[in-house]
Amino acid sequence: MSPDARLSWKDVRDEIRDAILSGRYAPGDRLPRDADFAAMLNCARSTVQRAMQDLSDSGIVERRRKGGTRVRPDPVTRAMLEIPVIRREVEQKGGRYGYQLIRQAEAVPPAGICAACGLAAPAPMLRVEALHLSDGQPYILEDRWISLDTVPEIRAVDLTAQSANEWLVLNRPYSRCDLRLYAIPAETGAARLLGTAPGAALFVIERTTWIDTAPITTVRAIAAPGYQLVTQS
Repeated sequence: MSPDARLSWKDVRDEIRDAILSGRYAPGDRLPRDADFAAMLNCARSTVQRAMQDLSDSGIVERRRKGGTRVRPDPVTRAMLEIPVIRREVEQKGGRYGYQLIRQAEAVPPAGICAACGLAAPAPMLRVEALHLSDGQPYILEDRWISLDTVPEIRAVDLTAQSANEWLVLNRPYSRCDLRLYAIPAETGAARLLGTAPGAALFVIERTTWIDTAPITTVRAIAAPGYQLVTQS
């Protein structure tokens, strides 16, 4: 296999997960070493380690220092939600994607944002407000705060050309994600941007990501009426 055709960590994760679910590795079985999987699948050891971490986070395997990796005897089933690139989400549904940057500015976040990010003291962050479109119609309105300590290079990104959502998904992998899903009545400003009546019920996705203990971003994404969230495992 050529270097360009090497498997991604998600491919490796799926290969190992399928082997477990098919019964090749039974509950309690010790799995091959990361280096052995890397040799079998012709990929980097770090790729296997990233895949194993995801399987561990999902409750399928358990990893112990100097004890190797085993299939959990009592696998935990957890809901897994991958952060979507909204452009791809629209295009996969057959829509024509559009994007409008409403505003961006560096500012000290309010107390609620500091709490969501686990900040001991307020520090300037980049606030980005943007509207995603599908076939010219409002799709998702996002209000995002990005940590400039964790992601200082975001200052150099042209957010009029590429959304913060897409840039962060492609360039800032996370190790932890907190997610809240709820509904709110549309406030006047959001109703106007989303093309609906004030007071209409709107679906909200609120998400905060970290790399280790360092916050990356927290975002409040408000979907237009009719939006459907689909996740597969």
